[in-house]
Amino acid sequence: MRLNDWQLALEAYLLGERVEPDNTLQASLLGSPTLSVEQGLQIYHHAYRARLLEVLREDFAAVHYWLGDEQFEQLVSAYLKANPSRHYSLRWFGERFADFIGQHLQGGQTAALVELARLEWAFTLAFDAAQGEPLSLAQVASLAPEEWPGLQVRLVPSAQCLPLRFNSLALWQAAKAGFAFPPSTALAQPMQCLLWRHDLLSHYRSLDSAEADALQGMAVHGWNFAQLCEQLAEQGDDAPLRAAGWLKQWLGEGLLQ
Repeated sequence: MRLNDWQLALEAYLLGERVEPDNTLQASLLGSPTLSVEQGLQIYHHAYRARLLEVLREDFAAVHYWLGDEQFEQLVSAYLKANPSRHYSLRWFGERFADFIGQHLQGGQTAALVELARLEWAFTLAFDAAQGEPLSLAQVASLAPEEWPGLQVRLVPSAQCLPLRFNSLALWQAAKAGFAFPPSTALAQPMQCLLWRHDLLSHYRSLDSAEADALQGMAVHGWNFAQLCEQLAEQGDDAPLRAAGWLKQWLGEGLLQ
């Protein structure tokens, strides 16, 4: 058997569901007095899946906390069958997990579980996103008065806004702290959760609708500072002051570049 053929055969065995290796693959290897070829291959077969399970336990610790060991392992096994790892880095193995939960599970709390998985994945994305070049308060303060109306910014790569309809943050916090898991409940009012990384730490906070619209308009839709003030003018005469206050906060949090 050529090396390339042997590598493909071993890969097919590891990715397949059958624990028993075929005779051709077994014949290509030598066992030892204490470990047969079949036993050795089965160890690798199990270890591959165990490592993928470990990765998803880490990336979706709150989902694991909710479901418990047995149900979570069953879910991961089904996910692996439907979405085998395609990337050289395990970092991306959980990319489709939230969507899969919504497709695979049935029940009244599925939507809340999907949202929790999306929240956990958002934290993962924020943690290792590109650094970007955050603007500082000093840089913006150095602008000449005539430059302020045309000021445009965008979000740093790690920043994301996630809509939440359930108490997913409370569930995530409980799992992270090891506290008793609270019941999953719908929020009285949906909220926007802002997540980002700054100074090597992940941060999050809720946004009210006015701030969420302002941040989205300026950092995503390309409003300049004058346009932000125009949008806020409909809400009262303190538009420039509110706009400047938000901008100062966003800069202090390292959200903008």
